[in-house]
Amino acid sequence: MVCLLVGSPRVRIGEVWRLTRGGEPVAEIVVDDGDFPWLYGRLVPLAPFEEFRPLFEEEHRLLQEDSSAEEWDAVYARISSALTLHSPDGPVAEYLLHVDGDEAWFRWID
Repeated sequence: MVCLLVGSPRVRIGEVWRLTRGGEPVAEIVVDDGDFPWLYGRLVPLAPFEEFRPLFEEEHRLLQEDSSAEEWDAVYARISSALTLHSPDGPVAEYLLHVDGDEAWFRWID
């Protein structure tokens, strides 16, 4: 693994972050790049992700269309309230995650 410095923690290329719903694995994100404060990676969806795919597609569409903040907030609230992002060290307190196909980019707060 290549070590990539992004902010204070060291994040390694190839590191696997996980999305869960109530402890159930939903997807993995394999980190392949970083540009503080963002990490970029390949999304590896598991079967439960399909339930959330339409929400991520809608979130991405709203982001691209420069829609109203309220509209985007409503969609993203459904994502963030249902899913927990886990670093290799455990769950993070807050996160912002975007998905486009099998590409994912995110930032987080411990």
